[in-house]
Amino acid sequence: MEWLSAENLVAVATAMLGVAASAVMLWYERRVPRRKRIGYRVQMDNPIGDDVRSGRANRRLGLFDETPGMTDATLVLLRVENDGSQGIDRDDYTGPERHGLTAVFADRTIRAVSVTQPSDTDHLMDHFTAERGFGYDGNTLRIPRVPLNRGDYFKLLVLLSGGDVGSEIRLIGGIRDGEVHPNRSATPDDTPPLFSRAARTITVLLTACVVTLAAIVVARDDTPPPIGCESGTLTLTGSTAFAPVLREVARKYEDDCADAETRIVVDAHGSTSGIRGLAETGARTPGGSPAVIAFSDGTKPGGLPDLRENRVAVSVFALVVHDGVRLPDGDLTTGEVRRLYRGEITNWRQLGGPDLPVRLISRDADSGTRQVFQRRVLGRGEIANSSLDCVGKDDRTAPVVRCELDSTQQVLAAVARTPGAIGYSELNLAARADGVRRLSLDGDPPSVDALERGTSGYPYREIEYAYTYGRPPADSLASSFLTYLTRANGQDVIRTHGHVPCWTPAGLRLCAG
Repeated sequence: MEWLSAENLVAVATAMLGVAASAVMLWYERRVPRRKRIGYRVQMDNPIGDDVRSGRANRRLGLFDETPGMTDATLVLLRVENDGSQGIDRDDYTGPERHGLTAVFADRTIRAVSVTQPSDTDHLMDHFTAERGFGYDGNTLRIPRVPLNRGDYFKLLVLLSGGDVGSEIRLIGGIRDGEVHPNRSATPDDTPPLFSRAARTITVLLTACVVTLAAIVVARDDTPPPIGCESGTLTLTGSTAFAPVLREVARKYEDDCADAETRIVVDAHGSTSGIRGLAETGARTPGGSPAVIAFSDGTKPGGLPDLRENRVAVSVFALVVHDGVRLPDGDLTTGEVRRLYRGEITNWRQLGGPDLPVRLISRDADSGTRQVFQRRVLGRGEIANSSLDCVGKDDRTAPVVRCELDSTQQVLAAVARTPGAIGYSELNLAARADGVRRLSLDGDPPSVDALERGTSGYPYREIEYAYTYGRPPADSLASSFLTYLTRANGQDVIRTHGHVPCWTPAGLRLCAG
């Protein structure tokens, strides 16, 4: 028979061996549940002082001869990493303290700490603040509840005195459905293995089977991209507040689908501008489904029936004031906010604050952040624009200075440099901005955690929508990206940027309203 050729027999045998290896690997790995893990390792423990004992011989470098108590100084570089199979959120830390982990340096005293070399997610640095529990005392270092995607890490450079080089260093803490454990590695930045030795052995065997089978089949240059990845160019437009999420998710999609020749462009100019641009582009596109997705803080305007909505996340926004505006308890009522934006309150002393004129820093009319503010907090529009520079009145009859800017980043920068200024922003960007203070509303702080727990009635929040012109084809880049954003790796990015993904238990409840 024709199928009994040597090549076919080898192919069948190889395929059967591969199936058997896969079954064994699946059976073995199912015995060990997927766990959340934080690993730590000491990448450096060196003497830098005078007469520091290394355990075998004395070393005399004398860098701190003139500094009291530092003649036996040492430097330790501690790496903390998510080496598990799942992302870790702030709520996954189980300790009762405000901070998440505790590093203990036996027999030594901590003199200074620096956070260095975080992974390429810049916002990790924003968690290392005293407000989030970061600090040290004696031989104990308190590490905040830092959210870590798979593979994320940060390093702590610790200056110590007393004790010996090589003294015990422990990282203490708990992770829900997981563990904190020490790692060992041959070189400083090696990544520890994710799977067990047996699983890796079976994987090598399976790989050998696949390579052998592939050698039998004629190689082709037009191999299709991985399942779920699509080729082409896609434009993401709309909300400037949600743009940081989109940039990171786009970069991850392009990395994960490198073989698919994908290019994703983020071109955010405001929610309304993005929706109108999508409608115009769709009307001109043959077939009516352009490679464009418009993101909006809240629902689309009426009269655009061809736009199809997808609920992506719940975004929390915040009112921010110049750092010099100190109010009792850092709080405003909704009624006071409405009076401010009607021009009825012209000086902060009217609210118990400093003697400074009120200056309203607003977004332009295309902004979804502004529309959410007007809809959820003010219940009406803002007063007329009266200033171009946000400092002086161009309209002398206006009760207060009010200016309009094109982006959330511009609003935050203007509030930070303008005494008496108040504005609004997406919460995560506001939390990272210097020179501004976030305000509570009616006693509820702007807090994603409180909303997820259902313990807050904070009003300044909105669902983030993704709009397409009609339903994009199932094999299109737009459809693939939306799935990746809402139900795949994009969920981790959404959460670490301070939003609640709609496709989570808490998100389903919040996004239903």
